[in-house]
Amino acid sequence: MTRVQTLKVDDDGIDQRLDRWLRKRFPHVGQGMIERACRKGEIRVDGKRVKTSARLEEGQMVRVPPLPDAAVQAEAKARRPNVSDSDAKMIRGAVIFKDDHIIALNKPPGLAVQGGSGQTRHVDGLSAALAFELDSPPKLVHRLDKDTSGLLILARTGRAAAGLAKAFQSRETKKIYWAVVAGVPRPSEGTVQTGLVKAPGHGPHGAGEKMVSVHPSEIGDVPGAKRATSDYKLISAAARRAAWVALSPITGRTHQLRVHMAEIGTPIVGDGKYGTNSQTNEGDGWGAQLGGDISRKLHLHARTLILKHPVTGKILTLTAALPEHMARTWTFFGWQESEAATNPFEEDAY
Repeated sequence: MTRVQTLKVDDDGIDQRLDRWLRKRFPHVGQGMIERACRKGEIRVDGKRVKTSARLEEGQMVRVPPLPDAAVQAEAKARRPNVSDSDAKMIRGAVIFKDDHIIALNKPPGLAVQGGSGQTRHVDGLSAALAFELDSPPKLVHRLDKDTSGLLILARTGRAAAGLAKAFQSRETKKIYWAVVAGVPRPSEGTVQTGLVKAPGHGPHGAGEKMVSVHPSEIGDVPGAKRATSDYKLISAAARRAAWVALSPITGRTHQLRVHMAEIGTPIVGDGKYGTNSQTNEGDGWGAQLGGDISRKLHLHARTLILKHPVTGKILTLTAALPEHMARTWTFFGWQESEAATNPFEEDAY
């Protein structure tokens, strides 16, 4: 570490932002470290606390706290997980929103969020490519299933991570998913409430485990069962064979939306785990495949996320474009994305 330094602003620093002036002099020091030092009052201008955006004047004295040595920083950077150029391009291409505090991705289907169960390629492992100008990669604050596409938020700072974690836990955010289901739900909108409990799989290391629905009256009698609640709303139907629905999880249990749609007899298309791989209605609801030109991939997409920014407090409404296989299904049925309100669950949405 270096010692405390006091640097004088010369004429080449006039009207420069403080953070940019510091980065020019200490290129091995990341934006995150500078922001933290300003928040703590460790960086001062003429003895006063300042923001990173403060504009400098000639002759001002800038107090700089002890900083890591450039060689130490380079070694730490070298220890980060190695991300291939193609994976870095892919994950950066998935970014749909970025500021100093958060990053929002449109996660592709088939990409796991974290490792486990043989997953070696996942968002968490690729996050080093999302550090951009900061010292460390962003942190996960919630999850999506591997085969579910759509909005995934990552925190770039500790303050943002704490704020987002609190918002997700207290259900202050509104998550809206789009799905295609086999069959048409009746009634056309409603709430599904069950318990969910994990049943172990029969494969190696528990592979194949799934969530099992439990009647609400029996939750207390089933060890490990937790209450799960989901809202659904029909947007458009293709005769009685398939439907586009909006879904909103009130709780956040594993595979919740997939289990609940299968529970009411209309499994999500492509979901052989909770529906079946058939294309027929065998009495308890349709199979999870439509056949023909409709993809066999899971048709579940985290479409919209409405949340309060964890630092600025502003309301953000983020929307993720449909993945290719779902977009083809929309074209096949002639559905227009404009048919659905941003939040179909608002009373005056239509």
